[in-house]
Amino acid sequence: MKHILVLCTGNSCRSQIMQGYLQKLAGDKAKVYSAGIETHGVNPHAIATMKEDGVDISHHTSNHIDEYRDVNFDFVITVCDHARENCPWFPTKAQKMHQSFEDPASFKGSEEATRAKFAEVRNAIRQYSQNFVNKHL
Repeated sequence: MKHILVLCTGNSCRSQIMQGYLQKLAGDKAKVYSAGIETHGVNPHAIATMKEDGVDISHHTSNHIDEYRDVNFDFVITVCDHARENCPWFPTKAQKMHQSFEDPASFKGSEEATRAKFAEVRNAIRQYSQNFVNKHL
């Protein structure tokens, strides 16, 4: 079983979405964690947009990277430039990967436009996650 860490700034949105997809797509081939260099709580729009696609992340928590210092990760995926540039170093043999996704939580617009933005980012993360599972698991 592979251990995968998805890392973002606040562990509220993009990393939560990717954790949900990777765990669903990988099944018992991987244990997927997500964390942030800060913790902002799980964004309600992230929960809602994943529910629309049949993935329940309502039980997820916002975790700090320090909580996982003792986990021997195989992969660490950063999903925003800020986390990639500011992540504290910790020893790991993990293969490090980076794919920056737009932050839908910073989008300003109507409720309908916000839902559309979250769905757009969710769909991009789903595609990346499927490609990752196909290639690495």
